[in-house]
Amino acid sequence: MVNRVKVTNDAELKDRLVAINRVTKVTKGGRTFTFAAIVVVGDGKGVIGYGLGKAGEVTAAIAKGVEAAKKNLVKVPVLKGTVPHEAYAKFGGARVLIMPAAEGTGVVAGGAMRAVLESVGVTDVLAKSKGSSNPHNLVKATIEALANMRDPKTVAKNRGVNLSKVFRG
Repeated sequence: MVNRVKVTNDAELKDRLVAINRVTKVTKGGRTFTFAAIVVVGDGKGVIGYGLGKAGEVTAAIAKGVEAAKKNLVKVPVLKGTVPHEAYAKFGGARVLIMPAAEGTGVVAGGAMRAVLESVGVTDVLAKSKGSSNPHNLVKATIEALANMRDPKTVAKNRGVNLSKVFRG
């Protein structure tokens, strides 16, 4: 059900660094430092992707992360700056709950979830992370929750009803 997307124009995608981790390998000759960077790319109009880059330098790790993120982009429905409905997802020990919010609320989310939601183009949302605060798993759980969302037009088409019947009111 995940809506994978082929990117047509790289210029629209903006990358955002979520977390960087320094890894030390101790050998007979001394310490060797490498860096792992998790990066989120999005166009601000409903397309989002994440990637992990590992390298000996921070800039190279970020560049590798951006390239990896461009390879697994997902289309997300964004309605009037918020998400269409509540969503819950888990990945590893991370659990996320995303709820639509009224206009003017802003992005009420922390850390890794905030980076994902802002990159996808959501301006008003309530989000809560439960369980693990590991940024890798939080990013994956958030993108899974967003990717499993359905827009009202698709729901109306699948049910064979008018679009106005999908919304409560």
